[in-house]
Amino acid sequence: QLQASGGGLVQAGGSLRLSCEASGRTFSYLFMGWFRQAPGKEREFVAAISRSSGVTYYADFVKGRFTISRDNAKSTLYLQMNSLKTEDTAVYYCAAATWVTSPIGPDEYRDWGQGTLVTVSS
Repeated sequence: QLQASGGGLVQAGGSLRLSCEASGRTFSYLFMGWFRQAPGKEREFVAAISRSSGVTYYADFVKGRFTISRDNAKSTLYLQMNSLKTEDTAVYYCAAATWVTSPIGPDEYRDWGQGTLVTVSS
C-alpha cells in the first residue's frame, strides 16, 4: 500500500514537500514514481527514482524546480516542489513498480497511492 500526503494550498512561488509511505512490500526493491492529474487532463509523469536513488528522471516542466528522493530505511518517497506555478495544480500520485522499461509510462506501475491535492494560487 502507498499513502501519499503533504498536499495543500500554496501561493505561486512557494514550496511543498510530498511524502509517500509504503507498506506491505520491501520498499528498497521498488522503483518509484510521481505522477499528477489536473482537472480535465490525463495523468502525466512528474518524476521517478531508481531503487538505490542512483538514477532520477524528471519531466521537462519540473526540471530545476522539483526533486525526487527516497529514504529506504523509512520506506518513504518524497517530492520536494519549489517555485510552484499555478499550472502545477493537480492531484499528485505516487506509484511503485518492481521493474520498468520506461519510467514515464503510467502503465509500468502496478501500485498507486490515493493521491494528494496540490493547489497553487496566483
